[in-house]
Amino acid sequence: MGVNFSYCDAHWAYGLFHDFRCKLAREIGMDLDKMDGFGGTLSFAAFDDDIIPLLDHSDCEGELTPEECARVAPRLRELIASWPAEDDVQEALSLAEGMDYAAKMNEPLYFC
Repeated sequence: MGVNFSYCDAHWAYGLFHDFRCKLAREIGMDLDKMDGFGGTLSFAAFDDDIIPLLDHSDCEGELTPEECARVAPRLRELIASWPAEDDVQEALSLAEGMDYAAKMNEPLYFC
């Protein structure tokens, strides 16, 4: 079990996907666990960053629109650029490629 996506082979166990998103959130100065929907009360509206649609999302269902994918994918690449190779980089790059493809096809990227 875990988080899978359409258009790519990226996969995380649920707990590891949460950890991955926490690392992304820290890159933009956010503590994900203090955010609404993650046990806290802070609103995502307080942050203006292209990675927000990936952070403010259910980890087991739903989709990112083609427009969101087109904004999130390049930002995801920027945020992970300095991460060590063993820190989810390959999965994140696969996810970004899936987002690129979904945007190109004008299709949503599904979380499954």
